Amino acid sequence: MLSFRRTTREDLPVIQRWLRTPHVDRFWQHDTSDEAVERDFAGSIEGTEPSEDFVVELDGRPIGFAQRCRIFDYPDDHQDLIELADVPAGALTIDYFLGEPDVLGQGLGTGLVREFTRLCWAEYPDAPAIVVPVVASNVASWSALRSAGYNHTVTGHLEPENAADDGQHHVLRADRPR
Repeated sequence: MLSFRRTTREDLPVIQRWLRTPHVDRFWQHDTSDEAVERDFAGSIEGTEPSEDFVVELDGRPIGFAQRCRIFDYPDDHQDLIELADVPAGALTIDYFLGEPDVLGQGLGTGLVREFTRLCWAEYPDAPAIVVPVVASNVASWSALRSAGYNHTVTGHLEPENAADDGQHHVLRADRPR
């Protein structure tokens, strides 16, 4: 069974290790120095950032990472997304990865997205939608979103994380269930 728990400082070395795995690095392209991991993930732990980070566990074993925020909490970072897609006020965005290579290819990505979406709806009862941009070449990610009930809304250019990508992104959206 998948579960989510807020990250702690003790999780930072695990997140760092996951960011260094080839399948995560391909799409996250994150600086994995101690300083960068501290800078970019400790704010969620300390409450100095509006984003919320989670360790994803499978039967108690840490296997991945998920994060969420309100899109308009970071308007500068999400300006291109706001201009490309229909982003209602109060909308969330999520990001995620499976960090452990031995759990890939088992449908857990879809389960992660589905369960994390349910958690978002429960904890953000006023959020009208979850809008997620995914690099078009990341088939596993946007397929997981589609399988979890998200709908493709638009494809367009957003600044890529990895210079190897052309910037084409699919934007997928889930609207709050009625």
